[in-house]
Parts: sequence; C-alpha cells; structure tokens
Amino acid sequence: MEPTHGQESLSVVIPFFNEEGNAGQLIAELHDALEGLVMPWEVVAVNDGSRDATAEELDGSRRHFGRQVCVVNFARNFGQTAAMQTGIDRARGSLIVTMDGDRQNDPEDIPRLINYLIENDLDMVSGWRKDRQDDVIRRKLPSRVANRLIRQTTGVDVRDSGCSLKIFRAHTIKQVVLMGEMHRFTSAWVASVTDPSRIGEMAVTHRARTVGSSKYGLSRTTRVILDLVVVLFFMRFSRRPGHFFGTLGLASMAVSAALLMYTTIVLGASGQPLTTTPGFVIGISLLFISVQLLTAGVLAEILTRSGPSKAYPIRTETLNYEREWKRPE
Repeated sequence: MEPTHGQESLSVVIPFFNEEGNAGQLIAELHDALEGLVMPWEVVAVNDGSRDATAEELDGSRRHFGRQVCVVNFARNFGQTAAMQTGIDRARGSLIVTMDGDRQNDPEDIPRLINYLIENDLDMVSGWRKDRQDDVIRRKLPSRVANRLIRQTTGVDVRDSGCSLKIFRAHTIKQVVLMGEMHRFTSAWVASVTDPSRIGEMAVTHRARTVGSSKYGLSRTTRVILDLVVVLFFMRFSRRPGHFFGTLGLASMAVSAALLMYTTIVLGASGQPLTTTPGFVIGISLLFISVQLLTAGVLAEILTRSGPSKAYPIRTETLNYEREWKRPE
C-alpha cells in the first residue's frame, strides 16, 4: 500500500532467520494489531538465508495478506544487522518500526509506540523489556553487561539497547548505516544525527519463546565490545579523525621524550651504553609510533576533506526564494 501524502504511514521491518513456526504467526498477529490503524502500513519481512521453512511461511503470508506484506529473501545468511538495514532501505513509511521475528516482541505494543513518539515529538522510541522472559545466563547477563557498557560509553540513556522493538522517524533512521552487530547500537547512531533528548524509551511486553531456539549467547559479548569501539570513533571523530590520531601520536611522543631524557641524563652520567637499555629502546619505538600516528591523522584529514562533502543533518529549514537577490551597493 502506497503511503498517503500528507499523513503518517508505517513500515514494520522484521528480520527472520530459521523462524519456522513463528514467521507466519507473527505476520498474522501484526495484521490483527495494525488493522485498526488510521494510517497506511506495510510489513517488510527479510528472510536472512533461513534453512528451514521460514521462506515458505513468509510467501504464504504474502499470498494471504496481499501487498501489505513485502518479502525479501537473502541468498545466504548475512546476519540480523544486514537484514534490518535492508528492510529499512526498502521501507516506504514515514515511521519505521523494527522488531524480532521470534514472536517475543508483542505487536500490540506498536500502536502505543506510535502514539508515544508522535505525542512527545520524538525521533526514536526504544522498547524496554522491563519483565524479560529469557534465560539469565545466556541472555539476561550478557545483555545487562552490554547495556551498561553502551550507556556509560555513548552517554545515551537507554536501558535496553538490545531490544529490537523500536520506532523511528524514517528521515532520521535512513541517515544511519548499520553494519556488523550495529543493530544493538541504533540509539547511539541515531544520537549522532539528532539530539539525544529526542530519543525516548517505553516499557514493552516481552513474551517467552515458544518455538525454535535463541541465536544469542555469551559469545556475542566480544563482538558487541568491538562494535562499540567503532561506534565511539564515528560518534566523536568521524568528521575530525586527525584529532583522534593526533592525540594518540602526541601522547606517544610525550612518553617517548620522557623515557629518552631519563635514559640520557641518568644512565648517560653513569657511563652505561644507552642503546642496550630497555628505556632507550622503548623510547625510540614510541617515537616512531608517534610519527606514524601523526602521519595517519594528516592522511585521514586529507581523505575526509577531499571526499564528497558531508551535509550536517537538518530537521527543517525555511528559505526565502521570493526575495530578489541583489548585490550590496
């Protein structure tokens, strides 16, 4: 269904991977939950290379519900973030909801998320699984650790970054590119293109999984930490990479100077050969490292400034095209 001009419209993006028994039922639940909406809506289901009957269930849902269901089938498994990004790219609604395909998110929460976003004039609302129905060791513990790391390092006060049930304004989320395991950091990425005060959080229902098995566990904690480093770099230094490399280079140079001065004054006075002392070797090594870091910073600045200009995100603007341009006298 094409969005109607002049009003809000909704796209629900759902990645699926081996969710036989869940895919068809979730689409049916969504249809029941959204049937009363006054706005046009669609479901964008992305099958992330499932090896079971997920594709068949999604195809059956499309035949049953018609054009409101869009199905994208990956050639192989690329991961939840890739599937979510693909769905967001294909979404046509002015509002975009993302959710998991395991039926643990409740579609009945979507109208509440829409109302909360619109009434509070927000760009994003993240779901908070206040009463989470998951295994403590395999799911709750890793999630708690990851959420604390994300809050402390990004400064975005969202208690449950791992909850896939979120709603965004399309013009905001479409400025973000998700890769790796970055779907966990959408609140941080959105905070890089809009003010953090325009990001809200709402308690949502979390249901126990009844069909299939979880794809998450402790092993993902390492990937979350690595992706967090990337997020921090892009949030703080994407437009000024020279500051990042330059700070490291100057710090390395300062330590190098201190070590070389110490070894030259203290050990040189005693007559010991400087080249055989650990302090001298480490100082020289740090000096070379500092030069490399400073050079990398300069090159990064050149690449950033010589590439296509990056427009800063703009919410609205009013331009007076009626006034005649006149050169000052």
